[in-house]
This record gives sequence, C-alpha cells and structure tokens, in this order.
Amino acid sequence: MNSLPKCIWRAKATNCATPAFRRTASKIAGVQAPLLQGEQRQRRLDGQQQQRENSAAAAEAATSAGPAAVCPHLGLEQEPAARIHATAEWQNALPYNEIPGPKPIPILGNTWRLMPIIGQYTISDVAKISSLLHDRYGRIVRFSGLIGRPDLLFIYDADEIEKCYRSEGPTPFRPSMPSLVKYKSVVRKDFFGELGGVVGVHGEPWRQFRSRVQKPVLQLSTIRRYLQPLEVITEDFLVRCEQLLDGNEELPADFDNEIHKWSLECIGRVALDTRLGCLEHNLTPDSEPQQIIDAAKYALRNVATLELKAPYWRYFPTPLWTRYVKNMNFFVGVCMKYIQSATERLKTQDPSQRAGEPSLLEKVIMSEKDEKIATIMALDLILVGIDTISMAVCSILYQLATRPMEQQKVHEELKRLLPDAKTPLTIPLLDQMHHLKAFIKEVFRMYSTVIGNGRTLQEDSVICGYQVPKGVQAVFPTIVTGNMEEYVTDAATFRPERWLKEHQGGTPGKLHPFASLPYGYGARMCLGRRFADLEMQILLAKLLRNYKLEYNHAPLDYAVTFMYAPDGPLRFKMTRI
Repeated sequence: MNSLPKCIWRAKATNCATPAFRRTASKIAGVQAPLLQGEQRQRRLDGQQQQRENSAAAAEAATSAGPAAVCPHLGLEQEPAARIHATAEWQNALPYNEIPGPKPIPILGNTWRLMPIIGQYTISDVAKISSLLHDRYGRIVRFSGLIGRPDLLFIYDADEIEKCYRSEGPTPFRPSMPSLVKYKSVVRKDFFGELGGVVGVHGEPWRQFRSRVQKPVLQLSTIRRYLQPLEVITEDFLVRCEQLLDGNEELPADFDNEIHKWSLECIGRVALDTRLGCLEHNLTPDSEPQQIIDAAKYALRNVATLELKAPYWRYFPTPLWTRYVKNMNFFVGVCMKYIQSATERLKTQDPSQRAGEPSLLEKVIMSEKDEKIATIMALDLILVGIDTISMAVCSILYQLATRPMEQQKVHEELKRLLPDAKTPLTIPLLDQMHHLKAFIKEVFRMYSTVIGNGRTLQEDSVICGYQVPKGVQAVFPTIVTGNMEEYVTDAATFRPERWLKEHQGGTPGKLHPFASLPYGYGARMCLGRRFADLEMQILLAKLLRNYKLEYNHAPLDYAVTFMYAPDGPLRFKMTRI
C-alpha cells in the first residue's frame, strides 16, 4: 500500500471508482501486484516442493492460517478434507496466509479503516474500496482483521467466481445481514421459531422455507396476474409526477422518496394483496405508508453500519440496534395486519365466486394453511425489495436522463410497439422491448445496484492458486468484474447493444456470463427477480413512451447507502412528448 500515491488509497473525497481511474490505478500498481504474486509463487514452488507433497502438512498450514477467521454463523459439522488435501491442485497451491491484502494492525485489525476520524473511508466508500483492492493487490485479496467478522476474500476472477457458484451444493451459504439473523433467531424467536424465511437464513431451514414459497412466487401465471394492477399503480405514479413539476418542469429534489412510494405501493400490491395508499397527496409523517417507507430506509441503510463497523450491537443494545429492532417489529406488525385481513377475506368468500388466477398471497395461504409463512414471505419481499428496486430505478432514470441518444432509441422502440400511447401493456409486448431491457442490463453492468454477492465456503477450496479454508466469506464484486476489460469488450463504454442478439442490432464482443450477475446465481438467486423486472419494465415503458427525461445539473457521483446509486437530488426535467 505504501507504494501507492495517497490519493489512490485514501479515497474519501474523490470519485476513484470510475473506469478511467481504475485503468490509471492499474497502470501504477495493479500490474505490479500480479507480477509480484507470480514471483512469490515460483519461489514457493521451487523451494518447498517437497513440503507440499505432504498433504497433511499442507492441511495443517491451511488450518493455522486463520482458525479465528472463519464464519461464526456457519454451524455445520466439520467434514473430512482428506480428499481435497490429497489432490495435486491443493498440494501445489500457496498457503492461505500468503494471499495479498491490506495488513491489519494490532487490536484494531483493519476495522480502523472504517472508523470515524482516524479511518480512511466512510460506509458510502465501499464500492471504491472494492475497486482499490483490485487495483492494488490483483485478482484475489484477503481483507482480514475485521472485529467480530470472518475474513473477507475478494475474488475478481470471473472464471473462479463461476467455479465457486457451480460447485456449491443444494443449500449455499450466502453471508448476509447478521443483524437480521439475530433479529429473527434471537430477538423475535418467539415469532419466527424455525421459520426464518429466505433472507438471512441458511442451510436446511432456508431450503425448506424457500421450497414452500418458491413455486407460487416464480410461476409465470402469477407474474402475468400482476401486470395490469402494477400498470395502474404506475399510471397513478406518473400522474403524481406531473403534479410535482415546478415552473421549470423539474421534479423536486427529494424525488427519490417518490420513487420509494411507487416501489412500496407495487410491493404492497404483490406481497400484501392491497393498495397501501403511498401515492396519496400530502402524506403526513405519521401516516402508515410514510412510516413504512421511513422504517425500510432506516433498516436497510443502516445494515452496512451495523455489519461493517465494530459490531457492539452483538454484545449490548446500542441506540442504532434498538431503533433497528423497533423498525423490524413495525414491519412484522404491518405484514400481520394485512395478511390476517386477506385470510378473513378468503374464509368468507364463496370459492365459486373467485375469478381468474389467485393472488400470490392467496396461493401461499391456501397451500400452506399458515398465516405465519405468508407473513414471513411478505416481510422478506418488502425488506429486500423496497430499497433495491427504488435505487435501481433511480440509477436507471439518471443514466437515461444523461444519455439522450440512448433514451431516444428506447422511445422509438416503444413508439413502434405502442403506436397508441394508451395501449395497455401485455407480456408479449414487454417481451419485444429489447432495447429497453438491454439498457437496464447495461446500467446494472456498469453501475451495479448490488455491488457484490458472495458465499461462505462450506469446504476447503483452491481459489486463484491459494488454499482457502472452509468458513471464509468469499465476495464476488460485481461492480468491479462487470467493468473489467478481461471479461467485457470495451468495458468502459456504455453500450446496451452488447446485450442484443445480432438480428436485434446487437454488436459482437466478449461478455463473460459471470462478470455481471445483478440477481446472483443458482439456488440462492433472487426470489423476487421476476417481479422486480416486471415493475421496472412497466415504469420505463409508460414513462419513456410519453415523456422525455432530462438532467440539467452538475453530474452526480455514485455512493453506497444499502445499494449503489446516484448520490444527490434527482431533479429531472420531465416533458410530455
């Protein structure tokens, strides 16, 4: 680290995560790191070949590399690793403690880097940190010495990421939200019991719960059922947007709050089978919709603080933790209220009078006969969905408003598919909106709302030529790999056409399938992804068919709250076409 200029490593005030910065930083330091690693590897191979042939010694070296750095939540029995340790790949790999990374200091480890006053970063710098680690140390980085947390192993090699995903079993362990784990398993064990849900739950309990709700959530018939209701909500939202325009036809500085209202109204319609009233005029601070929005923002946007800074909340109730628990209890109460209402409605309704496809909530209640399962499913959908979808839409709208030529391409496509602007949307029409979908994918590639995914390794593995013990948390930084020239042709250029097929006007080039995975991969792929896609596509189709969006202010940097999104007021100019 000392060989880097301070402006590269100490990145509080500068936007160091741009593609141009990454290329510059790589020239300064990123090239040196792989060379140095190669020299270290060769010296190890030449000087200690005989030692590696002893698999027991290699296993001992891996175990001693960090016994206290494995995941404390991985409550699995230790399995024999003799088969893995006997392979030539393991024996020829370098020990875990030789993986490069920032050096921890005594007592404070690397946690000091995120501390107030003495630290190098704030929580909003997480995306920059991920980029800087790659530029400084190469394709694999060990970030150790985080108080109360296992080591984080950043992997910037898409082939290795693919290998990790494809080798996982039926119950992958995704390290996420220890704060939510404690809330569900300790604070409110009286409510959740053995039904933890799909967020913050792992192993067999996760698999059993997901198997009970997965079918109705992912059924195409369920998705189709919500097209018209979500279109109505979106039309109401656009009417409200027009009412919010000032004399310059600009939306207010707090427009992101309006997007949160739209997102919550959509999720409430799907998960709770009701209109929450989020789009009503002049919501008071004590109104239920605004309370839900505020609670969601607080709960999610403080997750990073709870989990990346020193976790005192694990040992005594800090003010932040106390308010987090209060917000979570509020969520549970809201979900229970609406689900009990839906249950009563089903009990009193004549089955012969039910027309069409049952709602998602009705399907779960009828199949499981358990309000609690429906409540926990709704809670997880709301918790993960509100901020994720809202921030994704903020990012997409900002990119559209600042890229008028790309916006025009999407508008022309929509005008061709919807000659009459009042034409109701259908699934076949959405399927033909290729440029619209390609634009969304390109935004997610370059400005991934979810900056990374990951797994807690469930067995000893060889990753990038190093022995990595079971229990380490592997991080797959989508925000970096999606912008790497090794995996994406002309990665620094915003080019939606790369996602199109040739007959749709696509351009050939390299695009590694595991470089950009906004919804994850495999068994733990985002459960609500189809609803998220549907909501975003409906909004963009209705908006861009009828309006032109502009942004005429100083460019915005991106920062991490819970998600990665533009940091500043979204004062879009919205003009009816």
